[in-house]
Amino acid sequence: MPPKLNVHNFPRPPLLEKTPRHLQIKWNNQLIADTKDAYWALETTHPPTYYIPPGSILLPLTRSSHKSFCEWKGAATYWNITNPANDSEEVKNRIWSYEKPTKGFESIKDYLSFYAGPWDCYVDGEKVEPQPGDFYGGWVTSDIEGPIKGGPGTWGW
Repeated sequence: MPPKLNVHNFPRPPLLEKTPRHLQIKWNNQLIADTKDAYWALETTHPPTYYIPPGSILLPLTRSSHKSFCEWKGAATYWNITNPANDSEEVKNRIWSYEKPTKGFESIKDYLSFYAGPWDCYVDGEKVEPQPGDFYGGWVTSDIEGPIKGGPGTWGW
């Protein structure tokens, strides 16, 4: 069993590093992403956010007009994806990337990060839970401990 990772011991600004973990994303039991070549960002009070190389995404993505800005990584581009089991269902703005990440985050240029849903996300075979709330995109696994930002009453942390 991996050692526990307390989110209150993660740094601010975030640490970006390669992770050896095996990441998979399945939608209606169909594999849509699979990699052992990802990065994770570790930030105080947040579970890890994973960044997957674009070559590991097994379905086409379409660029969204939605944008956001991260104080650490810069301007984010969002992506849409069509359900492989129902081509009339398009999920919008649940995947993002950084085309011109800020200094210190250049390694994740064009890598993609997925919110943990509507698909199922796995880390080393363990199905993850989404970070509380609908703003942050961290993945919670059984080795994560400590109060996590995102739920009611945590906005000012």
